Amino acid sequence: MDEKELKTSTKQRIFIIIIAILMVGSIIASYAAIVISGSQGGSSNEPKVDETKIAELTEQYEAKQKELAEVSKPDFDKFVKYKADTVKAYNEASANEGGVQARDIEKGSGDKVTADNYLAYYVGWCADETVFDSSFDSIESPTAFKGVLDPSMGLIEGWNKGVEGMRIEGIREITVPGELAYGDTQEICGGKNKPLKFMIMAKAKEGKLAELAAEINELQMRLQYAYYGLDYDAVPVDEGQ
Repeated sequence: MDEKELKTSTKQRIFIIIIAILMVGSIIASYAAIVISGSQGGSSNEPKVDETKIAELTEQYEAKQKELAEVSKPDFDKFVKYKADTVKAYNEASANEGGVQARDIEKGSGDKVTADNYLAYYVGWCADETVFDSSFDSIESPTAFKGVLDPSMGLIEGWNKGVEGMRIEGIREITVPGELAYGDTQEICGGKNKPLKFMIMAKAKEGKLAELAAEINELQMRLQYAYYGLDYDAVPVDEGQ
């Protein structure tokens, strides 16, 4: 995702800062450990990881994924049937030179999408047909959706341009040139400035689906904190978030 387009929550921003500090700290600690290992039995200043808490959170996370799979089965059945005919290799040079391109596979019947009114199931792939990310539980043999994307959290510029005019319940294929994807800031698909393709289904951000999306996102963050031995609930939240 383009850093300029990314909108992160307070807990996400703090988590990123903490991990950066821990990474630097772990390097310093590793050198210190080499010096003092002979005299002190390997004590560490790193936060203690609670394996029981991780197991509990993992169980909750998997339960929510199963609930999502049940709720989204009709959408999955509709979406997955287009996978074989849509997720194909494409010409990298043409994709980079052609700007953002959009093709409606199914036109939606709902409102036009905005930054805050929709959720998305998606699959993203490279010029050589390699899938780099998706909502599917399996890239090769999908049987259900494992998650649903909330675009209000922030997406690459090319995605946002590609869904302009799209309607809720629609399915669209978009092509994003490298400069509007990750540019030269991040390697993806084997290098920098690589074009990307997405197949997207837009869903209304309401009801049970919106509830599950929020719960799954929070559980993912809780797990990330827990893996580093951090207390998610100790981090303050900005008013209005």
